[in-house]
Amino acid sequence: MKPEPTCPRCGRAVQPPGLWTSAWQCDAHGPVAPLQGVRAPNTAALDALLPQANVPVWIPWPLPTGWVVTGFAEVGDERSGALAVAVALSGPNPLGGVGEAVMIAEDPGIGIGARVAGLEGPDPGDGFDSGPPDAKVRFDGHEMALWNLDVGKDRAAYTGEALAHWLWLVFASADTGMLMCEINSLRDLRDLRDGGVALEPPFGALSPFFSRALAPVTEAD
Repeated sequence: MKPEPTCPRCGRAVQPPGLWTSAWQCDAHGPVAPLQGVRAPNTAALDALLPQANVPVWIPWPLPTGWVVTGFAEVGDERSGALAVAVALSGPNPLGGVGEAVMIAEDPGIGIGARVAGLEGPDPGDGFDSGPPDAKVRFDGHEMALWNLDVGKDRAAYTGEALAHWLWLVFASADTGMLMCEINSLRDLRDLRDGGVALEPPFGALSPFFSRALAPVTEAD
């Protein structure tokens, strides 16, 4: 059964468009684009997502050693297409155990990146890029700057602008953020739909961090 759409900023249920409005409505955040739930990490899910994607579907490429794709999620509906896409990844933590990460591309104001990072949102906030960048990644010959955000002890988050959209890279746990020094370039999986160089990303089990971060919220919560 397909999950009910929720608010990308808080996870509450949203009301669909009706006679008086063309927007989905969250009781806490007003008009929002709907989060459509988490997709399983497999080729069928990716094939279903790619035709809807109006933002990049980012993954680091090459992936860090031992890392795999562990989930997808998108924000939007049939009319808008996907205005935000999140890709979960899992693999070895440099300090031992399992690490997890989420790469997000989103239009300004959507809020899923800030939510996964543990911020109030919907965007990184004023002044996050006031100093020199903490990291840079390359795509199609262009360098994109990223800044490390203060998001607490349980995760690490980097954000910046790429192709006119927000780019987020959130690691859990914070120690896993050490992998940022290994991530030098990105791949937009939309290339697969547009006839680009063939790529078969490796898939693993659904990411627990990803599922928790985007779980629906009920009134009891």
